[in-house]
Amino acid sequence: MTEQHDLAEEFAPRKPRKGVYVLPNLFTLAALFGGFYAIVMAMNDHFDLAAIGVFCAMVLDSLDGRVARMTNTQSAFGEQMDSLADMVSFGAAPALISYEWALKGLGRWGWVAAFVYISCAALRLARFNVNTTVVDKRFFQGLPSPAAAALVMGFMWLMTDMGVSGPVVAWPMFAWCLYSGLTMVTNVPFYSFKDVQMKKSVPFVVIVLIALAIAVITIHPPIVLFVLFMFYGLSGYGLYAWRRAKGMQTSVISMSTDEPDEAGLHK
Repeated sequence: MTEQHDLAEEFAPRKPRKGVYVLPNLFTLAALFGGFYAIVMAMNDHFDLAAIGVFCAMVLDSLDGRVARMTNTQSAFGEQMDSLADMVSFGAAPALISYEWALKGLGRWGWVAAFVYISCAALRLARFNVNTTVVDKRFFQGLPSPAAAALVMGFMWLMTDMGVSGPVVAWPMFAWCLYSGLTMVTNVPFYSFKDVQMKKSVPFVVIVLIALAIAVITIHPPIVLFVLFMFYGLSGYGLYAWRRAKGMQTSVISMSTDEPDEAGLHK
C-alpha cells in the first residue's frame, strides 16, 4: 500500500506554481526607482533633479496598470506592489524632499506640514484600495497621490528654476503641503480619465492636439507642468460646487458596501 501511495504521489499532476508577471511590475519598480532617485538627489541638493524623478515616477505609474490590462497580466501582487511604490514615490519622497528644501527652516511647523502630507498620502492609498469596487470609475475620491506629489514637487521645481529659495518659500511650501495632503483625503471628485479608451480610434485632430500639448510642455516644463496640475488640483472643488449647485449627487460612490466596519470610508 505504501509503495502504491508513493507511486500515486509521484505521477500525480502537480499544481502550477504561482508566479509574478514581469512586464507590469517592471514599470512599477521603475516608478519606485524614480521616487528613490528623487530622495537621493534631494539629499545631494539637486532639487531640480529630485522633482524630475517624481514626475518620471508619475509617468511610469500611469503605465503599469494600463500595460497589465492590455496584456491581461493583472494580479493581486501587482496591486499591492503598486500601492507600496506609490507610498514611496508620491508619499514619502515629496514629504522628505519638501522638508529638506524649505520646511526644516520652520522648525516644528515644518515637521507638521511634512507629516500631514505623508500621513494623508497613506490614508488616501488605503482608502483607495478599500473603495476600489464601490467608487465610480470616472472619478477619484479625493486628489490622487501622484497629482498631489506633482503640486508639491512642481512648486519646488518652479521656484528652483527661478532661483528662489530660502525662508521666502518656506510658508508657501507649508501651505502647498497642507492643501495637497488634506485634499487627498476629502470626498471631492476628481476626473480620473479612466473612461478614455486607448484602443478605440479617435479623430485626427486629437493626435494633433496631443502633439501640441507635448510641444507646449517642452517650452518650459517647470511652469507648464505646475500650472496644469494646479488647475487639476482645483478642478475637483469646481466640479463639486457645480454638482451641488445643480442638485446632483456629489459623492462618487456608485454603490453601497456590505462591510459595516468600513461604512465610514465610503461616505
